[in-house]
Amino acid sequence: MQHIMQTIENKKIQELGIPNRWCLHSYYTLCPYAPDGSGRLLIAGADLDKDKAEVFVLDSNGAILNRFGNIPTSPSFWHTGLWQSWSRDGQQIYFQSGSQQKPQSTRIHLQTGKHVVIDGDIEGMPPLGEPALSCSHGMLYAAGYGSNRYQPERAPIPFQNRTKHGISQLSFEHPEHNKLKLSTQQILDQHPQRERILQADEAIKERLGSHEGLTLMTYCVRWNRAGDRLLFFFGNHCVVSERNEPKITSIFTANRDLEDLQLAVDLSFERRGVHWGWQADNKHLIGYGPSPDDPNKLCLAEVLYDGTGYRKISDHQSGGHPSTSPRNSDLIVTDECTPSGGNVVFISKQTGEIIERIALPKFIGDVEPAGRNPQRICHHPVFNHDGTRVLSNTLPNRYSSLVEIEPPL
Repeated sequence: MQHIMQTIENKKIQELGIPNRWCLHSYYTLCPYAPDGSGRLLIAGADLDKDKAEVFVLDSNGAILNRFGNIPTSPSFWHTGLWQSWSRDGQQIYFQSGSQQKPQSTRIHLQTGKHVVIDGDIEGMPPLGEPALSCSHGMLYAAGYGSNRYQPERAPIPFQNRTKHGISQLSFEHPEHNKLKLSTQQILDQHPQRERILQADEAIKERLGSHEGLTLMTYCVRWNRAGDRLLFFFGNHCVVSERNEPKITSIFTANRDLEDLQLAVDLSFERRGVHWGWQADNKHLIGYGPSPDDPNKLCLAEVLYDGTGYRKISDHQSGGHPSTSPRNSDLIVTDECTPSGGNVVFISKQTGEIIERIALPKFIGDVEPAGRNPQRICHHPVFNHDGTRVLSNTLPNRYSSLVEIEPPL
């Protein structure tokens, strides 16, 4: 186990990496630290020579406590690992264990070793525990996300069968009750821009054939830290450009039962924006969207979960992965890509000014490689539960690792 302490710009940084494994945490919207305060950390690691991935539980000093899996890597692994996440009590872990065309998820009890495998993708368990809500992760990649190749035959469910895909409820205790709970078609029917979207849909049919249409899907379920509300994306923003589809990107919020559906941010058609998630107050979203001063410019912004109060926080426009500290409501962390690598950046929510910028390597070579592959990584900085540490991915050599950064307090 590699376990290095170093000082960069007078800041203590702990590097965590497993020898001969390409390691990362799952995503910036999902805390990889155990919820029981033990300091345990949940990461994924790949054997690059065998193209196989595992899930690792580390103690607070970085030693391996548990390891599970022998799962073939997929394009999504290089971005989000196996979407490994904790149970509410920290006694069980969950991770993706299937393939793009046949998605499955596994639950393992750490003490008993009991395995349960069900059909379906889980991009992180809800903080309040089961049941999970799931979209079909593979549809993003079939549409061209990461690879820039349109492969509809690889979609677990045909894109145009909109009544059959959307958000499903998944239970490990009673998988026979698992079902689609909110379909892409139902969301389209409730969309405030429904008529404009249908006009664009009809234009695609006229151009490509009656069996075609917009590549609409529902994706990226993300929970707030309290576990009482979620957000999800609806649209086609990941589809390849050669299909010439107008961009549809709508971010909805709802309660745990998928009721009280609210359109929080709409970045469809000509509106710009990316990477929206929850703030630590469990009520506001934060992300990159059009500047109120100039809609053609991107800015770091926030909005209430019901779509009111949209405002610019900062002129910072990296399009990175922003979140707020659970300890200091004024502190934002996000990331940047630079010609030589990347940065983790801390920003004041009150002033919009950059407080600190820490350079970390994020790709191999002189130019960032395209697509999702082991030659590049997203930093995806994430605060721990009490806001005293930020965990980030980094790629200092052939094997990616993680760094714990002490944030400004």
